[in-house]
Amino acid sequence: MALPPMIESQAARHPAGEPDGGRYVTALVITVCLFFLWGMANNLNDILIAQFRKAFALSDFGTSFVQQVFYFGYFVVAIPASSVMRRFGYKTAIVTGLTLYGCGALLFYPAAIAGMYQLFLLALFVIACGLAFLETSANPLMTELGDPRTAARRLNWAQAANPLGAITGILVGRNFILSGIEHDERSLAAMSDVARAAFYRAEVQAVVMPYVAIAVVVLLFAVAAALVPFPRGSVEQPAEGQSSARFADVFRRPQLVAAVIAQFFYVGAQVGLWSYTIRYAQANAGMGERAGADALFVSLVLFAGGRFVGTALMSRIAPVALLAVFSAITLVLAAFAGIVGGTIGLYALVAASLFMSIQFPTIFALGVEGLGPLRKAGSSLIVMAIIGGAALTALMGWVSDRAGITHAMLVPAACFTAVFAFALYARGSTARVS
Repeated sequence: MALPPMIESQAARHPAGEPDGGRYVTALVITVCLFFLWGMANNLNDILIAQFRKAFALSDFGTSFVQQVFYFGYFVVAIPASSVMRRFGYKTAIVTGLTLYGCGALLFYPAAIAGMYQLFLLALFVIACGLAFLETSANPLMTELGDPRTAARRLNWAQAANPLGAITGILVGRNFILSGIEHDERSLAAMSDVARAAFYRAEVQAVVMPYVAIAVVVLLFAVAAALVPFPRGSVEQPAEGQSSARFADVFRRPQLVAAVIAQFFYVGAQVGLWSYTIRYAQANAGMGERAGADALFVSLVLFAGGRFVGTALMSRIAPVALLAVFSAITLVLAAFAGIVGGTIGLYALVAASLFMSIQFPTIFALGVEGLGPLRKAGSSLIVMAIIGGAALTALMGWVSDRAGITHAMLVPAACFTAVFAFALYARGSTARVS
């Protein structure tokens, strides 16, 4: 029986009989779990957008600050996280990331007590800082553990845990955060001041227990990561002055730069599309918030299935070719949802998630391909591109407030055009090299 790629690489490095044979198995399991944990955090934001819109009476642009603050945290911490990883190794970066993640989740409690949207945004910023450490560490770690030619496939297998975490996040949000109680402006105006304040407070308090439970789990993972060994080769000790020059060198790699641009647009498309799926379902299919969350749940199930199917296809189809096909299909589906609307538009929007599945890890793997010692610096640059989730979700909220949520879906359609262009460029670059 063939071993999974990451286990096979460990077996190759530590043949039977050597004392280090299974030394890093626990570290690998923890690393794969990280993909699950940040998938849950990312997609709980989609629930928070619907919840905060109701609890704080926000506009679509106002709710976009959930993603703006979250992905700004990724942007500002990606390079410091990379520096910590290069200097102290994967283990320190992962423990730091998990600790920040857990502390940010605990901040939901005082934010709910104060009933302040701004404090929730601060908590989300701290969580995002932790996730920046985790993503900057886990993605390159998985690409290094094995044959460089199968890096995209191996990373896709590890990333398969990500949509499972996303699905879990949506289920937690749907069942433990969203109350299903929705009042229109007329019914809210008819309430007494006391009843209206009690309604808003109950909706704010609903987010506390799920996030406190998440904090406990994440901090336990931090303790576990601190106690197990990680590969020693993850630590770099560059000569004085070499680190800054090494980071500057990544800008001379055109495929990496192109991948950063593509990742900016891809993350913006994914985050924006999922952030407003519930709103789209409410406006186009007449669904309530929980039924809209069900549509988002189906999207993530398709996303998870697409990750497994797409990764399996990579054994027969070049990852760059599959990226071109999948990005073209998502472009068409998002454009259809943005132009046609209605229930059929919602079906198209949900179906797009099936083909988004392999895009992030494939862009990432193609971007760091052949970087060698620049891989970690290049990884941090790609993680910084996640700021697209902030910028383009804000643009979608702005468009929605002016032209409606249906037409706002034309923003992710345009973003998938950029991903398709990158796939064509990377395919041509691969052909030139070969």
